[in-house]
Amino acid sequence: MRIRGRNLCARSRGVLGEDAAARYLESRGFRVLERNWRSRSWELDLVCRQGDTLVFVEVKTRGTGSLGTPADALNRAKMTSLAKAASLYLSEKGLWDVPCRFDLVAVMQSPDGLDVTHYPDAFDLSDLGNAGRAW
Repeated sequence: MRIRGRNLCARSRGVLGEDAAARYLESRGFRVLERNWRSRSWELDLVCRQGDTLVFVEVKTRGTGSLGTPADALNRAKMTSLAKAASLYLSEKGLWDVPCRFDLVAVMQSPDGLDVTHYPDAFDLSDLGNAGRAW
C-alpha cells in the first residue's frame, strides 16, 4: 500500500510510519487498542485485535536512502524486548488466556510516499530460544 508523505526527520518519520501502519491495519479489519503502550522502559508500538487474537505490532520506518530494510531492525534483542513488553501488557490487562502473536509492519519512505508491508507472525517465542522460555 502506498501512502503520500514527505521527507521528515527520524522522529517525525516514526510517527508518520505508525500512523500509516495503524490506518493500514484498520483498513484490513484490525482494531487498534493501544498506541505506544509503555510500562517502565518497555514499549509496544501498536496493540491490535484481529478477531479473537491479540496482535502486538512492531512498526519499523525507514527513509529514502536508508541502508537496510525495516525488517532488518527486528533482531533477536528487539524480539526479546517485545516479548517482555507483551508479557507485561498481558499481566496488566489480565489477558493471558487470549491467543496472541507478533506482527511487523515495515514502512519505507520513497519519493512517491510511503510503502507499507505487513508481516503477520513476524516471529514467535521459539525464535528466541531460552530467552522465550520465561513467557
